[in-house]
Formats: sequence, C-alpha cells, structure tokens
Amino acid sequence: MNLKGRDFLTLLDYTPQEIEYLLDLAAELKAKKKAGILHDTLRGKNVALIFEKTSTRTRSSFEVAAHDLGMGSTYLDSSASQIGKKESIADTARVLSRMFDGIEYRGYGQEKVEELAKFADVPVWNGLTNEYHPTQILADFLTIREHFGKLKDIRFVYMGDARYNMGNSLMIGCAKLGLHFTACSPAKYFPDDALIEQCREIAKDTGATLSFEEDPLKAVENADVIYTDIWVSMGEPIEAWEERVHDLLPYQVNKKLMDHAGQQCIFMHCLPSYHDHKTQVGKEMGERFGLDAFEVTDEVFESEASVVFKEAENRMHTIKAVMLATLA
Repeated sequence: MNLKGRDFLTLLDYTPQEIEYLLDLAAELKAKKKAGILHDTLRGKNVALIFEKTSTRTRSSFEVAAHDLGMGSTYLDSSASQIGKKESIADTARVLSRMFDGIEYRGYGQEKVEELAKFADVPVWNGLTNEYHPTQILADFLTIREHFGKLKDIRFVYMGDARYNMGNSLMIGCAKLGLHFTACSPAKYFPDDALIEQCREIAKDTGATLSFEEDPLKAVENADVIYTDIWVSMGEPIEAWEERVHDLLPYQVNKKLMDHAGQQCIFMHCLPSYHDHKTQVGKEMGERFGLDAFEVTDEVFESEASVVFKEAENRMHTIKAVMLATLA
C-alpha cells in the first residue's frame, strides 16, 4: 500500500484498509526493534516537531521513532518558534518544507494543522489538536489487537468527557474498524451530533455500532475495554474543575465498575492520569475536592487489567509506522 506523501491529520481521511496497514507496519517495526534489527531506512531525512502544547509521550515517541528510522529531528516549542506570532502558519509551512522532509504539529485548534498541511510540500502529522488525536488511537488499537488478537466486534466503552480529541478519535477509529463503541457520560458530554452521524454512516460498511449511555453500570456490562482520560485538559481554566468533578465523578473508573464489566475487561488511558496525589495538579486538586483520585482510582490504574504503559510504548511504534509509510 502506497501512502507516500500523505498527511496524517485525522482518521477520517484514511480507509479501514489503510489504518489496518499502518497497524500491521507498526507491529512489524515493533518486532524488529525488540529483536535488535536495525530499520534506519530513512537516513538523510529530517523532521520538524512543532509543540505548542508540551508532551512527554508524543515528543519522546516522535524523537525516538525518527532516530530509529535514521532521521534527524528538530524540536520547536512555543518559545522556540515564531509560528502564529511573528510568522504566519502558511509562511512557516513553506519555510519548513524547504528544510525538512516532514512536519509534526501538536497544539490547539485543528484548523492550524490543516493550514500547515495545505501550505506544506511535505507530509504533516497531527500529534494532537483539540479535536483529534489520531496517533494515540493507532497506539490504542495496536494494544487492543495485541491483547485480544482482533479489533472487530470488541466492546469498547469510553467513560467521561467525549466531546473532544479522545472521544472524537476513538469513536471514529471504532467506526472505521468495526468495534462496538459506547460513550458513557452525562448527555452534554457526548460528541458532536454531526460527527456521530458521520461515524454512523461509516459504521454501516464495517459492522460497528455506536451507543451513548448515561448509566455507567449499564454501559460497561460485558465490556472488553474501558477507556478514560483526564477530565480537565491543558489550557482549560481552573474553574472547569468544579463543574467536571461534579458532573463526572459518577463516571470514575473504579473496581466496582471493572468488576461489573467482567474479568475479560482491560483498562486503558492515554495519560497523563490523576490516579493519586503524586503530581502537582493531582495533589492540589485532590486536596481541594477531598478526593484521592479523579478519572480512575489508583487501584484500577495499578491493577493487572491496566495496559496503560503498553499503550504508551505503542505510541512510538505506531508513530514510526506513520512516518515511514508517508515518507518512504
């Protein structure tokens, strides 16, 4: 399958067959790395990594993946780049295209990465925007496939705020690859109606189903995967905490919820997580609201059902596959 020159902005742009190809390629590259087999086939190429939002996993994944492929990488954060300040996104895209072979962008609005792609002459990869997080979904699906041996017909439940990048992208991924997706939260936290309808049209061809449920116990019955994310994202005001804690605490992933799902169920999280007080934010907000944890309890996070660190590792392998497929 030839994906050379393609941007990777949202899974909506990729067919189920193309997504499966990227997962197969990621599995192949992971096996090579584990076996110590060099795969530095992109020697001489260089990539630019634009980070308007900081990250541990995304930055590390892109840098190590680029190195493994033989490429150089240049990290540009908001203090080291003039993008959107002294230089427009369009001009930045045209400048970087003449110096680099690919551009990663992690930041805020999807319109920024879309504009980068419009004006760039090299592939542009979405490392995260407010609306979509496609590289994370590849890592998630590789992890699910490794655990269950399949993706089709997996019963997938997303607990919490499904209005933004993770809820959107997981729903799209499930629709594309035939998983049974349930978003569980108060109704005001469900994804956008237009995107739901778009995914329902996709699901007609793949056998996927989409459900939206407000009762946590009903949602997780016989679930294969329970997935959650932090309730308040980077850049949101401190005032958002009070509303989210009030609305989403009944949707916290805890032992009762996991037990109700059954022993087959695994727990997933894209990280970082406020499952204890060992982070500055977790401690500050935990003391403020009198809670030991937020979106997931430490008991579940550290349990045998948790595969969160396998997911984190798979970010690197799937990102490597995206770069290799679009550059080779």
